[in-house]
Amino acid sequence: MKMVKSLVLGSSAILLAVSGAQAADLPVKAKAVEYVRICSLYGAGFWYIPGTDTCIKIGGYLRADLNIHAGNSDQPWWNGDPGLQDRYVNQYNDYARLALTIDTRTATEYGVVRTFGQIDSTFATEGSTSSINVGSTLNAGALGGTLFNNTAGAGYMTPEFLFIQFAGFTFGKSSSAFNTPWHGFPGNNTAFLVGGYDTVTGINNIQYTAQFGNGVSATIGVDDSSANGYNRTQLFNATLISNPGNPGSASPAVSVNASTAAPGAITTPTQSGGNIGLYGSPSSLDTVAGTAYSGAFLPDVVGNIKVDQAWGMFQLSGALHDVSPAYWASANTPNASTLVGGNNLTGTELSGHPDSKLGGAVSAALQIKNLPTGAGDDVKVEGTWGLGATKYVLGTAGALPGSFYMTKGNANTTAGTIAIGAITDGVYGGWQTPLQSGVQLTQGFGFRGAFNHNWDPYWSTSLFGGIAVIKYNDTAKNLWCESYGGTGSNGLAIPGVAAPGGHPATPVAGTGYTCDPGFTMSQIGAVTRWTPVKNLTFSGEVMYSYLKTNMTGIATGTTSSSFPVAGGSGASWQYGNVGTVSFNLRAQRNF
Repeated sequence: MKMVKSLVLGSSAILLAVSGAQAADLPVKAKAVEYVRICSLYGAGFWYIPGTDTCIKIGGYLRADLNIHAGNSDQPWWNGDPGLQDRYVNQYNDYARLALTIDTRTATEYGVVRTFGQIDSTFATEGSTSSINVGSTLNAGALGGTLFNNTAGAGYMTPEFLFIQFAGFTFGKSSSAFNTPWHGFPGNNTAFLVGGYDTVTGINNIQYTAQFGNGVSATIGVDDSSANGYNRTQLFNATLISNPGNPGSASPAVSVNASTAAPGAITTPTQSGGNIGLYGSPSSLDTVAGTAYSGAFLPDVVGNIKVDQAWGMFQLSGALHDVSPAYWASANTPNASTLVGGNNLTGTELSGHPDSKLGGAVSAALQIKNLPTGAGDDVKVEGTWGLGATKYVLGTAGALPGSFYMTKGNANTTAGTIAIGAITDGVYGGWQTPLQSGVQLTQGFGFRGAFNHNWDPYWSTSLFGGIAVIKYNDTAKNLWCESYGGTGSNGLAIPGVAAPGGHPATPVAGTGYTCDPGFTMSQIGAVTRWTPVKNLTFSGEVMYSYLKTNMTGIATGTTSSSFPVAGGSGASWQYGNVGTVSFNLRAQRNF
C-alpha cells in the first residue's frame, strides 16, 4: 500500500512538472488591438490617427472630361491655333484626373491646427495651342518649359492646395483672400469664365482671418505677385526708339519697332523691346513670348470683409498690385545668338527705367439662398473693377494669353475677319521719341454669375454668364498702335514720330482703319447635371464666347507672333467681332 501511494505521488509530481513546462512555453497575451476611432469633431469622414489626438480625412475626386470645339476644361477657342481655326488644332480634347486631398486637424489651446493638401494626377490631350502656323514642328509651350508629360504611359502631377492654418493664420498655397468662396465657378464647368478673379488652383500667400461672430469675418493677406501667370498679365513696352544714335545724339530720328525685331538681332539700348506678340506669357522667364515686367518687388496685398449667414453671403474684396517695368529698352525679343529662347541683354540697363505704378482691384459678391424656385436653388453674382490688375478682371483658372484673337471667313477680304484684344496690365515706352511715356495702367470691368436650379434630387441645371471690358487711355493707345500699325489710334501719322520699321500690320487706306487694343469678352452658357447615386455626377455644358474688338478697318501683314493669321503674308484682314461655341461632357465621382 505504501508503495502504491509513492507511485501515485511521484506520477502527480511528474505531471505537474510537465504542465508547468508547457505553460512556460505559451506566448504572453497580446495587448488589445487599438481599432480606428471615428472623429466627429469636424464633420463626416474624419478619424483619429492611431495613437494620436489628430483627426484625418482622405478624399478627392476622379474626373473624366471630353471637350468638343474647345480646349480642356472647356477653354474657348479664343487664341492660338484654335483662335485661327487652322489645321493644327484638335477638334476635341480630353483628360482624366485623380485629385487626392488630405485634411488633418488637431485641437489645441490656440484653436484647431489644420493642414490641407491636394495633389492632382492628370493625363490629357497634348494638342498645339499657340504654334503660330508652325504646329507641325513647334509647340510654343515647350519653349517656356510648360509642356506636360502627356506621353503614353506617363502623365503629370500638380499641387493645388498646400497650406497650414493656425490661430487664424494661413500659410502656404491656398485661395486668395480676394476670391469668392466659389472661385470662378458660380455654376459652370468651364475653368475660363471671365468677369472676376480665380485662384481655384491655389496661390502662395500668408493671410489672417478674424471671426466676429454671427457669420461676420475679415481677412487680410499678401499673395505672390511674381511672374507665375497668376497676378500678372503682359506689360507692353512700345519701343519706338531712335536708330541710329544714342541718348543725346544729333543723329536723325528714325523709329524702329524693336518689338518685332528679327530673331538673332543684336539687342542694344537702341534696338530692344517687349514682344508685341498677340500670343505670349506674363512670365519674364518665357522671354521668347515674354513681357516687359521687372522681377517681383512687392507682393499683392489683398483682403475681404464677409457676411455668411443662412440667407446667403455678401463679400467686399480689395487688392493692391505693383506694376513694375524693367527698362526703357527691355529685351524680350527672341535672340538665337544666346540661350535657346533667350536674349542678349547687353546695354539695356544703360537706358534706365520708368517708375513703378500701383494698381489694384475691388470686387463685390453676393449669394442669395432659399429661393422660391426650389430647395437648394441659389443665385451667385460678382462684379470687379481693376486698374493695372487685369488678371483680377479676366480671371480664369490658369495663366492668360498675351491677347485674345479669333478669326472667321469674310467675303470682303482675301483672308477673313479677325478680332483681337490685347491683354496687358499696362503700356509704356516710346523711348527717345515725342511719345515717350511711363506706365499707363490698363483699366478693366467685369461681371459674372449664375442661377442654379434643382429639378429634383437627381437633376439640376445652371445658367451662367460673364463679361469683361478692357480699356486703354489715349496715351496707351498711341504707343501700342504705333508699334502695331505705324499710326496713332485714329489711323493717322503722329507728328514727330516716324512710322516704325517692322510693324506687324499695315493699314489699308480708305477702309476706315482705326486702332484700339481694347475689347469686350462676353460669355453665356448652361450646364445640366444628373446624379443617379450620391457623389457620382454626369454633366453636359454648352457655352458661347464672343469677342468684340475695338479695332476697325482692313489691314495686311506678315505672318508672325505679332500678326498671327493663317492667311499668310500680304493677306488682307478686316477687323470685326467673332464668336465661338464650345461643349463639355464630364463624369465625376467624389469621395
